[in-house]
Amino acid sequence: MSMVCQGLNEEQAQAVWAPFTDWVRASPADFTLDGEPQIGAGPARRWWDLKSNPGLVPDPRAGAAAQHGWWRGDGDEASLFLYGYESQWLPATLLEPAQRGQLAAALMGAAQFHAVQLHVNKGLAGAPEEVNERARQCAMNPKVVDAFALMIVAAGGPPPFAGLPITPPSVTEAHRQAKRVARAAAVLRALAPQSGSYLSETDFFRGDWREAFWGANYARLKAIKDRYDPEGFFFVHHGVGSEDWSADGFTPVRS
Repeated sequence: MSMVCQGLNEEQAQAVWAPFTDWVRASPADFTLDGEPQIGAGPARRWWDLKSNPGLVPDPRAGAAAQHGWWRGDGDEASLFLYGYESQWLPATLLEPAQRGQLAAALMGAAQFHAVQLHVNKGLAGAPEEVNERARQCAMNPKVVDAFALMIVAAGGPPPFAGLPITPPSVTEAHRQAKRVARAAAVLRALAPQSGSYLSETDFFRGDWREAFWGANYARLKAIKDRYDPEGFFFVHHGVGSEDWSADGFTPVRS
């Protein structure tokens, strides 16, 4: 289990977790700890400081820059050929007693196809209302304020880069894994089909990207885009206004 917080010092963070850790220690017949929980706090500016953050691993390759590294356990993601990637915000209403069974059944059903991750640090449900109100004013889908987690289902393999001493990825396996990812995600998406997705961690080929990434904010964002960039000089795949251009961004298709 790994989580992050903001605005708490070390004593406050430890106090938040104390009821849980005390409960675990009081139930030795049911639970054991592999090690003592590491609960602390530090300046955010050192979040990516290899010397200050024990959660980071330096790049072991010869000649790598001293500041290059990645999170412990994320080494595979440093060079990954994605087979499939899906995400969906899961609303906090799914945690209510009347819907917990449905959520549990969906998680079990999705897991029959592929492993599912729930990133509870990315949903804003339960945050103070003033925080959520500010979040609604930013660009991303305002459904994030109702979400308790971001569901992610993804699969990948070694990168197909020429010159690297690796086995080229199997296209057959890639297609097989992509189908499993899609089937797993579909089970959970059915619980809240209009809850949206996080544009920085999502399906590159998502068809409903305007509604999924920006939701009710899209019309406002498109108006801003048209006002300050009427010629569409700035283009990105599935970005605001990209529907006015061909997929490669070179040919206008605006009616």
